[in-house]
Amino acid sequence: VQLQASGGGLVQPGGSLRLSCTASGMTLDYNAVAWFRQAPGTMREAVLCISRSDALSVYSDAGKDRFTISRDNANNAVYLQMNNLKPEDTAVYYCATRSYLCSPTRTAYTEWGRGTLVTVSS
Repeated sequence: VQLQASGGGLVQPGGSLRLSCTASGMTLDYNAVAWFRQAPGTMREAVLCISRSDALSVYSDAGKDRFTISRDNANNAVYLQMNNLKPEDTAVYYCATRSYLCSPTRTAYTEWGRGTLVTVSS
């Protein structure tokens, strides 16, 4: 099983990015998939999660009004759409999976992808 987060990069404040989480050896539609992020010197924190039944869980302020999570089952992918990015969104973003339900707890997730760096700067 391998997860891969991609789509990061350098973006100016106010810009947008879409991160992708893809998998090999597993079907993401059968799992809860979460996005976490870790800024330098901070703990890894949960951002958003979509459960196996497509219930959404919001774990960060960014997830309340600027970020959205969605599935693309045809491509076995989960996306994190990030709009109106701010410098404080700069972090390495990770996707992770667990069975059925979402959790804000990092240790609840069994599979992790390599992160993708998002840098928000002018």
